[in-house]
Amino acid sequence: MKMVAPWTRFYSNSCCLCCHVRTGTILLGVWYLIINAVVLLILLSALADPDQYHFSSSELGGDFEFMDDANMCIAIAISLLMILICAMATYGAYKQRAAWIIPFFCYQIFDFALNTLVAVTVLVYPNSIQEYIRQLPPNFPYRDDIMSVNPTCLVLIILLFISIILTFKGYLISCVWNCYRYINGRNSSDVLVYVTSNDTTVLLPPYDDAAVNSTAKEPPPPYVSA
Repeated sequence: MKMVAPWTRFYSNSCCLCCHVRTGTILLGVWYLIINAVVLLILLSALADPDQYHFSSSELGGDFEFMDDANMCIAIAISLLMILICAMATYGAYKQRAAWIIPFFCYQIFDFALNTLVAVTVLVYPNSIQEYIRQLPPNFPYRDDIMSVNPTCLVLIILLFISIILTFKGYLISCVWNCYRYINGRNSSDVLVYVTSNDTTVLLPPYDDAAVNSTAKEPPPPYVSA
């Protein structure tokens, strides 16, 4: 009798919109790839023309530079790294290479952990939201309306919003994980198991390896009649 691990029961080959997890991972990788490519273009344009990201004192109440050259270069390097990770995940899902999906999966876990940390911070320090809003510029959209909201209701709204985001990100993590397991299972299914009549198990090699090995062997010598 074949033993099945408990975590293998929670496994599905389908994701949202009733598409396959491999298709969903490809679409997710392309979507992240497009977003990071747009961010990279914005950063490159800001690096080429830094004056458009320099706000005057009348706009922010003080001379404030949005990003300096060092931070801009770091942001560009992060965008390039994200483009590489997303491209690897898309290629790995398309070519059915599970190892190429691991960096993107690790990035999803890291992003989920950061959002969880934000939710815990809001829950433990609810007054930090009001302090953060007070530090916003006076002409920030809806700043006064947000300040007029009851602090308890504001914390509940933010926690609800973060919970929805965490649920969605958790679902995307499960989709990529199921795609990784699907590709691993598909690659390992090339090895066939043949059970003989005397309860012995023989592992048969893949068909391609067997064909190559059979052609590589020299034919037997011709028979000589006595």
